[in-house]
Amino acid sequence: MREASFVKRNKNKWLLFENVLDNKEQISPDKLSDLYVEITDDLSYAKTFYPQSNTAKYLNSIASKAHQKIYKTKKESKNRLVNFFKFEFPLEFVKYHKQLLIAFTTFLFFAIVGAYSAANDGDFVRLMLGDNYVNMTLENIEKGDPMAVYKKMGESNMFIQITLNNIKVAMMAFVFGMLFSVGTLYIMMQNGIMLGSFLYFFYEKDLLWESSRTIWIHGTIEISVIIIAGCAGLVLGNGLLFPKTYTRLASFKQSFKAGLKIMVSTIPFFIVAGFLEGFVTRHTEMPDWLAIFIILISFITILYYYVIYPIKLTKQ
Repeated sequence: MREASFVKRNKNKWLLFENVLDNKEQISPDKLSDLYVEITDDLSYAKTFYPQSNTAKYLNSIASKAHQKIYKTKKESKNRLVNFFKFEFPLEFVKYHKQLLIAFTTFLFFAIVGAYSAANDGDFVRLMLGDNYVNMTLENIEKGDPMAVYKKMGESNMFIQITLNNIKVAMMAFVFGMLFSVGTLYIMMQNGIMLGSFLYFFYEKDLLWESSRTIWIHGTIEISVIIIAGCAGLVLGNGLLFPKTYTRLASFKQSFKAGLKIMVSTIPFFIVAGFLEGFVTRHTEMPDWLAIFIILISFITILYYYVIYPIKLTKQ
């Protein structure tokens, strides 16, 4: 990029930053910190491509001037964690709804592919779920308790094991985004196919309703948050694929930070999903209305927090 074009593209941002430093304008400490990161990225770019230019000297001067001001004025709120979940994260996440939609449609598409494959290949379910699981489930069906698998382990042990396993899957979906988003899409594909074949297996045994009312008690949050982790992976991958005016390394750092915030937001939901699977799902004798109520509350909570609330907060 020519130096003149670089200056023209970024000069408004630099002027805003300089005005803040001179107390001519006021912005939040967090915004000032973000601007400082962008200025230092621009400085790095200018030093690389225009090392002896006035542009590089100018950026170096305001970056140096800013350093002490940022760390002098930025104060952490006593309610930092509450503010993160209530304001900071939702306001930022609205920018990533496109990636969320891509992760969701990929997952849904391959869930349909999994169900279709299971319908046309009798061995496909065994291939995806394993012979041990299929044989065990068939035995449970013969005994009249198709969902007995959720009763085999102690409640606390199951809660811990399931929660850790779900976090492991989510972290894979996120970290694999470093493979230029392809790795994340693969995790979405893999889990989508498994879910589709799983549901078709019970449909074929005329147990779709009984299985669904049971597994979606915990699965509504569990599957939703894995998809959200897929969104985080795509955010990370896009930072590598589309660095824009930043260096690829600087873009990667920013996208990793954004993706990590998304992952942090999922932790409470994974704990809730693990609790439901460990302590609630095993009660297959519960009335249908209660199971449906839990599923609906879970779905509405996820939809509101990750889709509706960020849009609403941004408009306000």
